[in-house]
Amino acid sequence: MCGISRVVALGDRTRRLNDEDKKKIEGRLSNSLEQIRHRGPDSTGTWISQDGRVALGHVRLDINDLSPSGCQPLHSTDNTVHAVVNGEIYDYDKLRTEMEEKIKYRFQGTSDSELVLALYKYYGLSFLSQIRGEFSICLFDSERELFIAVRDRYGIKPLFWTIQNGDLLVAAEIKAFLPLGWKPEWDVKSIVGGDFQIGNPTIFKNVQKQYWDSRYPDKHIKDPRTEEEMIQGFREHLIDAIKARLRADVKVGVSLSGGIDSSVVAGVVNHLLREGHQIGSESENERLSCFGIAFDEDSGFDESSTANRTADFLGVKFYRKQMNEEELAKCFADATWHDEQPNPDLNFIGTYALSELFREKGFRVNINGQGADEILGGYNIFLPDFLREPDTTLGVPTMSEDERRSELRKSEEILNNVYQGKLDLSGSSVARRQLNNTLTPAQMTAAFPPLPFKQEFLPRNNAVDPQLTYAESINGIMLEEVRSKWHPLHTAQYVFSKAHLQNLLLSNLGDRGEMAHSIEGRTPFLDHHLTEYANNLPPSMKIRRDKNRRWVEKYVLREAAKPFITEEIYKKRKHPYSAPVEFPVGGPMQRLLRDLVTEENIANLGFLSPHGVASMVDKAFETRETPLFRLVICLAQWVVLQKRFGVAMAQSEAERLETGTLKVGSNVMLG
Repeated sequence: MCGISRVVALGDRTRRLNDEDKKKIEGRLSNSLEQIRHRGPDSTGTWISQDGRVALGHVRLDINDLSPSGCQPLHSTDNTVHAVVNGEIYDYDKLRTEMEEKIKYRFQGTSDSELVLALYKYYGLSFLSQIRGEFSICLFDSERELFIAVRDRYGIKPLFWTIQNGDLLVAAEIKAFLPLGWKPEWDVKSIVGGDFQIGNPTIFKNVQKQYWDSRYPDKHIKDPRTEEEMIQGFREHLIDAIKARLRADVKVGVSLSGGIDSSVVAGVVNHLLREGHQIGSESENERLSCFGIAFDEDSGFDESSTANRTADFLGVKFYRKQMNEEELAKCFADATWHDEQPNPDLNFIGTYALSELFREKGFRVNINGQGADEILGGYNIFLPDFLREPDTTLGVPTMSEDERRSELRKSEEILNNVYQGKLDLSGSSVARRQLNNTLTPAQMTAAFPPLPFKQEFLPRNNAVDPQLTYAESINGIMLEEVRSKWHPLHTAQYVFSKAHLQNLLLSNLGDRGEMAHSIEGRTPFLDHHLTEYANNLPPSMKIRRDKNRRWVEKYVLREAAKPFITEEIYKKRKHPYSAPVEFPVGGPMQRLLRDLVTEENIANLGFLSPHGVASMVDKAFETRETPLFRLVICLAQWVVLQKRFGVAMAQSEAERLETGTLKVGSNVMLG
């Protein structure tokens, strides 16, 4: 079932459960599930092992199999394997038939989630390689006394874990830990070093995430396929990924912006409906419903007019949510609470509001275009790394070496101007040498406004290097492939996907904003069959110059999508999804930020210097400096998180020594 969640506690194996202990566990588990009830408002389920060592909890959002047999936790027919599943598993009919034939498994309902039990019974731990979809799973094998917690390949569905008083706690959102004895503290080391944006750490101490790795081809091996074969292969994989995501027992819609990614998804879905395929619970002749966000027209960030023209071209129903300044300010705090981490752009509020529109219109599933930029080199920051080395895999270079070097210099200079000269263009840093000399990590780092950290929380010599954190978050075997075998564009895509895609975009602009309003997001561009195909395409199939010598991103997608999109969308260049950064003085946004970004509130965080922060708000609105505005909204989000979670004020090593919370002589990591 999609949109569900879980909390797991794995305790002392010698403990034996009596009725009173069971009631205590049930009470804590129920309170924990209430924190994330928005993820599954339809029903709640719990299961506790006889010895009390394992407790599973689940809140259900009805998507497939709306009958009671779809409720969770799930139990195998012999009652030895127990699981909770968050998300959607595709190829259901094929896998169900396979399990019925191979092990005579008796399914109790028609829920896709029940496949997990049968697949585990047959394949053991390798069952994960059989699963296609967006998911996170907690499974307990009582016979083997084995507990596993896993998530999908790209982290589309969240999974967090921590250990409290000897218990392992696992949940879809961090706030679910609050009733289970967890006392939130800032992970200042992770915040200062930017680790929470990159790998397993979060902004909270001792709360972790989980990840998977992807691979790219050896740049020294030529690709024998023709260009047309690759375009056709990509088109087939994309259509198959979208077709798999149409199935549901509830209403399914498509998010539609003015860009190519969502337009392709809408176009392909519309094509499939005309071929006779059904989408969700809609009747066979029902038109496709699309949903979009509209910012104020004079903001420079509104693409809704393009989306309108695409909707007219496709002949679909199109619902729009108008996001003016007042709406952005009204949703700011709640959207931040659901995201559980700061974002230097107000676009996360747009996602949050769009999901509310889906819910208001009676829909429960949103098929979206997330992930295309990451798998196909869609951001302008990828261009220098595409040009860093020749692409020899196609056999014939697409440009001369002199031309490539000239274009590389120009692309780096343009981006360095965007980032106000802050990029390391020398290629001499340790991090860049480890990461195939790519520039993308430096650009990712420069995109976040530097916070005013207190001096006592900074490492010695202020040696904070997020780029090095990117490099050191990769295991040694993969790092050697990155350095010696991959084209720099693929290295850049890999780093971006492991960092911003998983830690920011799929969270703040994906699951968290969607599930805040009980909407399941489905991401066909991150279907692992499609991404593995895309990863193995030559760099020159992702970025290419057109006949006017302009650089075109996502080349293979544009060519594959021609039958499904307008000429306007085909020719349109990338416009990143972003929210307005300029608002009138004295308006709702400035009043909100004035209330949040005060010296007292910043001081209560503990790790930031409060001096002068209040004046930053007024200055940001008066001067309209974008970097300053992004800093201010980040500060405001830290304040919201501190207040909503009740996070203790961070203390430096010296402060902990003074208060007696740190023993002299212990090994300490600051924060």
